[in-house]
Amino acid sequence: MNKSNYFISLSALAFSLILLINACKRDTSSPDVPQPQLTVSAINPGSAPVSSTIAIEGTNFSTTPASNTVLIGGVAATVVTATSTRLVVVVPDGATTGVVQVSADGQTAQSQTTFTVSPKPARPVVEVQGEIRRNVIWSSDTVYLLRGVVYITTDHTLTIQPGTIIKGAAADQDPTNRGFAGTLVIELQAKIDARGTATRPIVFTSAKPSGQRSTGDWGGIVLIGKSPKNRPSATPYTGGIRGTAEAYTEPFDNSGVMQYVRIEYAGTPRPAVPTDKLNGLTLYGVGSGTVLDHIQVSYSSADAFAWFGGTANMSYLVAYRTTDDDWSSDWGYAGNVQFGLSLRDPEVADMSGSNSIESQNFDPGENPTGVLTRLQGLPQTAPVFANISSFAFASTPSTAVTPRGTGAYQSGLFLRRNTALSIYNSLLVGYPEGLRLDGTATGTLANTTSNALDVKGVILANTLSPVVGGGAITNEQASAFYTAGGRSNQILSSADLASLLLNVNSFNTTSPSFLPQAGSPLLTGAVTGGKLANAFFTSVPYRGAFGTVNWTADWTNFNPQTTDYDR
Repeated sequence: MNKSNYFISLSALAFSLILLINACKRDTSSPDVPQPQLTVSAINPGSAPVSSTIAIEGTNFSTTPASNTVLIGGVAATVVTATSTRLVVVVPDGATTGVVQVSADGQTAQSQTTFTVSPKPARPVVEVQGEIRRNVIWSSDTVYLLRGVVYITTDHTLTIQPGTIIKGAAADQDPTNRGFAGTLVIELQAKIDARGTATRPIVFTSAKPSGQRSTGDWGGIVLIGKSPKNRPSATPYTGGIRGTAEAYTEPFDNSGVMQYVRIEYAGTPRPAVPTDKLNGLTLYGVGSGTVLDHIQVSYSSADAFAWFGGTANMSYLVAYRTTDDDWSSDWGYAGNVQFGLSLRDPEVADMSGSNSIESQNFDPGENPTGVLTRLQGLPQTAPVFANISSFAFASTPSTAVTPRGTGAYQSGLFLRRNTALSIYNSLLVGYPEGLRLDGTATGTLANTTSNALDVKGVILANTLSPVVGGGAITNEQASAFYTAGGRSNQILSSADLASLLLNVNSFNTTSPSFLPQAGSPLLTGAVTGGKLANAFFTSVPYRGAFGTVNWTADWTNFNPQTTDYDR
């Protein structure tokens, strides 16, 4: 055989071998060839409490955590890490005992055994009482029980970890036998460092078990700072806590931080003085160096938030089912507040007349001596509120004594006694009176003409009497102020309430929602400039507390009666 024929034969043989090898290979793209299957073979451990992590063993999981969907008892779980054969996930809140289902890349599989959601172990309880004269840290693995009035004293800081539960004991558990309910007081030059998170808020609540909690089960929280007040130095604090107003002039004073905090069932009366109650959160002369945001006060038997002087700036506040007022300012408070939600229970009001916002400068009278001094009215109460939403009656408001309260509802805005409060871009719905201006011609009324007291971009809806006067101010004078051109204020009757396109669950007292419907006129029309030019305020186009983002998500609780705080 010559060389040429030899190489041709070798080439033909090699080509034949390639064809033979390819023919022997299986076509994995053929429908007849099995594809890799997603399976769930084991759950470790097979029983665990909510918020703990478990491992899911199997095959063909996505290696990208977010590309796996895991349901535990039908509730979606967060995937922490992922390999093709192992997923580590967090047992979600609300999960129940059942199978575990995994979906990835168009396939779904479930465990052959049941995963059991076990109860969390009870956290140990530590009792706290008297004075704390050192820096302390309260941790989330412990429940703290306040017995009597607890004072964080000068130059010391109380640090509270995210997720910590603090309970207030009833008055009969006061270790001093004086009848004071559990109360936390941050004194002058002391600080609180309570930085919760949206998923792990810090909770102050009743010491009673779920199903037995009531308004006024414990005292509340008090912060005392060195920002100015307009009261005589010897004026005692309310609620029977120790100390007097004193005279300080440090507007930038810092009392610490409170973020993502809930305060529930506060407001026990002072012993032997049933009308002298602490509020959910009481601020005496707290300065603007203090950080206060994302705070919910629920079921307070007095006011939810009460400012006595000071310059504290606050945002993202929730007042839920308050007995008295939602936001009360006095003693020369001159801070800023933006984004506040109030949801009322129409069947509960206080004997003093419940309002959403009440503000006064000096009591008794506006200016007893005719000369404004610190002792008689300076600094003037002049806070600025913006983007407030307050919901009381969904139906026709009532002026009758409430079925489960001690009094009746009064006003959405009750501005009196020489206050210079300003409010912008806000919504108040379902009060017998929308706005009450109360005072003298040289006090409250004069403040309206000088623009010291300012109301713009406000909607009063579903009221019996939209705007009224009190004292020396007539209804006509009050109405002329509110409806003046350029103020962009509105009055809506009950029949026109639907035009606001409110969320259908705005008045739902156990499962509310507040984002306005698409196309709602609330989403536009906000006023700007003037006092809103202060750097504290966030410029938004909407009126009321909400645009298209629900800032109450995760950290709030609108049904705390059923929450188990022991685990």
